[in-house]
Order: sequence, then structure tokens, then C-alpha cells
Amino acid sequence: MQQFVTILGPTASGKTSLAVALSSEIGAEIISADSRQVYRGMDIGTGKDLKEYVVNGKTVAYHLINIAEPGTKYNVFEYQRDFLAVYEDIKRRNVMPVLCGGTGLYIEAVLKGYKLVEVPENRELREEMADKTLSELTDILVKLKQENGTNMHNTTDVDTAKRAIRAIEIETYYKQHPDIVEREMPKIDSLIIGVDINRDERRRKISKRLKDRLEEGMVDEVKGLLDRGIRAEDLIYYGLEYKYVTKYIIGELTYDEMFHSLETAIHQFAKRQMTWFRGMERRGFKINWIDATLPIQEKVKSIKEMIYN
Repeated sequence: MQQFVTILGPTASGKTSLAVALSSEIGAEIISADSRQVYRGMDIGTGKDLKEYVVNGKTVAYHLINIAEPGTKYNVFEYQRDFLAVYEDIKRRNVMPVLCGGTGLYIEAVLKGYKLVEVPENRELREEMADKTLSELTDILVKLKQENGTNMHNTTDVDTAKRAIRAIEIETYYKQHPDIVEREMPKIDSLIIGVDINRDERRRKISKRLKDRLEEGMVDEVKGLLDRGIRAEDLIYYGLEYKYVTKYIIGELTYDEMFHSLETAIHQFAKRQMTWFRGMERRGFKINWIDATLPIQEKVKSIKEMIYN
């Protein structure tokens, strides 16, 4: 019997509801692999619908959601550390873990056992890079990666200058410390399920979900974070909903500009997620794709057959 399951897919594919339904039936616990749902108070914009984890009045246990303060920069090194602690605790209790999310870098880092080191902030480098354009920063990052022979950082997610500078900071640290001791991570054998949603249906669901989230108060959520003293530039750093809604609130975009720019950005993000997952297949991961349009119980039944066979 398979002892670990991963459910991945692009945004709006229904992977969380599938993970919850499966976990509810087999008594599993969910470990989130979402780089933004780790932040407290960032709920509507990240799709953190915790009511979704309740089945027949009982909450399916979940982990690595609401574990970091908004405004901080949680990273893959911290995710590896936190994942391993949760994973070992769940296994110690003889419960099956179900890893679920759309952050390909986090998923791959824990399944493949990437060796990482904690990279401290380099204020001098940040000041040096502060006035450079995103294009210039990307060129610097590409050159550093070539020099280091690394391919860990997801450059498709480097969509702001702050993200690019952080990636440069990491690569610079590796270059300056070639003999650093890396964290040892176990390679985890997992049954990987991919939720396969066709492009047109994905686009339809993304657009509907964006309208729903705005109606549910996403603008007020971001205003509340700003009122708590979180800087606009820190919210913009998180990208997507927090980037564009913040720019609307501070007057850089009109409401219509915000909506259409954000809608386009989410579509592009979903496309990049699929590119990452296809890359995982090329790097040796077997992903068992399940049609997103199938009834939920049919999908659960299919996964259970794979688990127990």
C-alpha cells in the first residue's frame, strides 16, 4: 500500500476539495504546499477557505496553513524544515499524509529531498541592486545561475524586482560559500496525482473565482492588512491578488485596470504552474493525471485504487 500521496494541479483545478474528500475517507491529514496560505490574515486572496476542510461536521486535519506573519518572507528553506517536522509527526502516529498544493517548487523540494541552506539577508547587495530594472536583475540572476550550475529557483515566479533580488541574494551566497554544509532531506516516495483541467475550463473558473473573491471582500482584506501597518511594497511582493489589489488601493491602478491585469496575471500563473508540473515529469516524477471534470467520488475511488494496489 502506498504510504504517501501528493495531489497537485494549477489554480482553480479543485485539488483542495479532492484532497479533503480523499483524506476524509481514508483518515489522512493534509499538508499544504501553498507558498501564500502560510500567512495569517491573507485568506480571501489566497483562496484559504478553511470551511472546505469540514466534511459532515468533522474537520479534516491540515498543516502549514497560517504559520507565518504577513509582511515576512517565508521561503522554501523554511518550508522544508516545517514540512519535515509535520511529516515525521504524522508518520509517527501511523496516519497517512496527503501533500496538496500548487507551489511546484515546494512540492519538488520535499519529494526530491533538495539540499538547501538558510541564506541570510545581504543588505549591501540589496542596496546595490535597488535601482536596477527587473530585466537587468533577471540577466544578473541568469548569469549567476550559470556560474553556480544551479537550477533550483523558479525564475517564472520572479515577477517583481524584490523576488529577483532575493533570488540573486541566494545565488550570490552559494557562490561565496562553495563549501557550505547543506541540510540533508530524505527523498520521499509518493503517489502523485495531478488534477488535469483543460485550458478553457480553467480560464472560466479563474475568472469566476476572481469575481467571487472581490465580492467576498478581497479589497477590504488588503486594506485591513495595510491598516495593520504592513507595507504596500511587502504586499506587492506576494504577487497576484495582493500585488494588484494593493496597487488599486494606493491609487496606481483603477478598479478596471486592477481587475483585468489581475485576471491576466492569474491565467499566466496557472500556465506557469502547468509548465512546472510538466517539467517535474521530465525530471523523473510520475504524475497520474485525473480529469478535473469527473465527479468527486469517482476521482476519490480512482486514487484509492492506486493507493491500495
